[in-house]
Amino acid sequence: EFGVHSAMTYFEAKRLCPEGIFVKPDFAYYEMMSRSFFSFLKRYSLLIEEASIDEGYVDMTEACMRVASPKAYFQKIMDDLLKEIGLKCSIGVAPTKFLAKMASDMKKPLGLTFLYRRSLNETLYPLPIESFFGIGKKTSAKLMDAGIVTIGDLKKKVDQDDAEIKTLFGKYFLIIKEEINGYGDDFVDPTPYDPKSLGHSETFPYDTNEEYVIKNKLRDLSMEVAEGVKRERKKGKTVVLVIKDSDFTNHNKSVSLQEGTDDGEIIFETVSKLYDSNYLGIMLRLVGVTLQNLYNPSEETVQMNIWNFEEYEKMDKTKLLVNELNRKMKKPALKIASEVNKKNGNR
Repeated sequence: EFGVHSAMTYFEAKRLCPEGIFVKPDFAYYEMMSRSFFSFLKRYSLLIEEASIDEGYVDMTEACMRVASPKAYFQKIMDDLLKEIGLKCSIGVAPTKFLAKMASDMKKPLGLTFLYRRSLNETLYPLPIESFFGIGKKTSAKLMDAGIVTIGDLKKKVDQDDAEIKTLFGKYFLIIKEEINGYGDDFVDPTPYDPKSLGHSETFPYDTNEEYVIKNKLRDLSMEVAEGVKRERKKGKTVVLVIKDSDFTNHNKSVSLQEGTDDGEIIFETVSKLYDSNYLGIMLRLVGVTLQNLYNPSEETVQMNIWNFEEYEKMDKTKLLVNELNRKMKKPALKIASEVNKKNGNR
């Protein structure tokens, strides 16, 4: 009704629906549930590739060879996850990661779907092209303009090595061709994903130099970056402002912070200053915000000296105690007062 949808930033949603009820995210709780989720999966296989905070690929080849009924086996996994941890999930079982992802999206929540190469004509190809995993909204729109409405329509073009489709997908054409025919990447990489930067950008529908419009977009992007960094349990030390001017030329300016941050307001204040001092009044077509030099705060090395070593020593002991108590209670109920004060502006 108001145009609010999933993955939209808080500020965009608030502008579209000012009277909406907005629940503050609890990243500490999400982190705890994510750890519980992946720990649960490790009972069944150690070959797990984390795709996001609540989604992953699991190589179940050996496990399936030991059970009489794979369907009953996966159903029990789903039921046990709900019973023990309280999480609903959908499971897709297939010979490749692409097909497994497509299968997991077919029935939600609590859906179990098997995709076989021999049955793709009935199961995959009739689906709308916008459901193809990895193809964004803009590409889907271009494909539909070209008369490609279903995944089956795309398969026909791809199998014919259509020149227009080759140009559209570029270097990804061969990957798409393998995936759509039931082949492609089936390697589950258990190496933890460790991003060194995270950014978001958005193109305006027209060139603009209106400070209000640009600053609002920078704020939205800053909050989006902050949310992503928190999901990855990281902080960053370098803030980058990316712009594309009316000639479609890319420019960027960056500044390094004294301390790493995952705070959207700090990120926004930093890029806002970069914009004011470099691009104020210039016609822009795109703006972007990136946080670089990401690191895990728990592994941060602090430079101690004779004046502060007692404070850091005490803080480390307190953190260990708080973390241990939270683990025993199985929820992040306790926090260090200094961290609460910092978030509340030392009030």
